[in-house]
Amino acid sequence: MNINLQDVMNAVEDSMTGIDNPGFCTACGERVEGVEPDARGYDCECCGETGTVHGAEELLMGLF
Repeated sequence: MNINLQDVMNAVEDSMTGIDNPGFCTACGERVEGVEPDARGYDCECCGETGTVHGAEELLMGLF
């Protein structure tokens, strides 16, 4: 996975202090906007993989 803990923590903070809804693709590591905090298994528009985008909070709680 190309995502580091600090990136996820920053994304969670962004969602708590602003109007961002960030998530990440676990295949390509791209930050994706418009993802619900508890989202799991969305498709990535960047790399085309299916079921790899998760909300930042979900990643923080489940993967790290």
